[in-house]
Amino acid sequence: MSNESRNLDQIQRWMQTVISWPTGVEAGIASEEAQNKIPLESNELETVITASSQLTSLERMGIYANAYYARLLECLSEEFPALVCAMGKTAFGAFSMEFLQKYPPTSYTLSELGAHFPQFLRETKPTSEDGEFNWTDFLIEIAMLERVYSEVFDGPGIERETPLTTEALNSIEPEAWPEVRLQMAPCFRLLQFQFPVHEYISSARQGNSPPIPEQQITYLAITRRNFIVRRESISQSEYFLLSKLNQGLKVGDVITQFAESGLMEPGQLDSKLHDWFRHWMASGFFIDFCDA
Repeated sequence: MSNESRNLDQIQRWMQTVISWPTGVEAGIASEEAQNKIPLESNELETVITASSQLTSLERMGIYANAYYARLLECLSEEFPALVCAMGKTAFGAFSMEFLQKYPPTSYTLSELGAHFPQFLRETKPTSEDGEFNWTDFLIEIAMLERVYSEVFDGPGIERETPLTTEALNSIEPEAWPEVRLQMAPCFRLLQFQFPVHEYISSARQGNSPPIPEQQITYLAITRRNFIVRRESISQSEYFLLSKLNQGLKVGDVITQFAESGLMEPGQLDSKLHDWFRHWMASGFFIDFCDA
């Protein structure tokens, strides 16, 4: 193919393929995807990218490739700052490069770049002989929570929704309550962890170098209000109730299952439910209900 027959769009698409190829520029040039765009022999690179007085065509392409991956590493570091703190910059960079080779970017937006990072850490986790949670599990949980923060921040929220009010709930007749289903906010998330990773993340994002915490089962409710991601630690009982409501179960069925769970003495349930629902409403966990 002659140089004159190549248009700008064709060259741009070829160059994007080559510099983003996971195993390097030379492999990218030889790849079927790049060859389909511009077929080249190894000694024909200068017909597309000219050499300079100091650099060969391949070296010039290498600069673009290095800059491309440097930008991706920068984006991952910005999304997972607490993970960088826990792993160290060198280890994080090494894992990130392996991750980018296995899960190269496929979206036009960098907000999707780290979507599979927690999964990648699970896939590369060393096998534990005793089956106990360890430091690697802690790192995975940090990645999971930091990714959820990103998804909640970038995803749909309630800023343009009319929140469910206490007055609206008070309008429900007492006998109708068992049939009510509550609709959770689109930005609402419930998570369970084996470590208090939220505390570690908060400290690390404030510029500290916190110690690795002791294992402690942690329940978190996460949402977004006024475009700010908010999280709070909740009890096991709250987690049980909210998870059932989040599944779309009727309020009556949720309360029945909770009473049967043995998580709380029956005499304490009514007062606690009142306090919890009032707090959940104020936190914007619900946006609507239906009683049919």
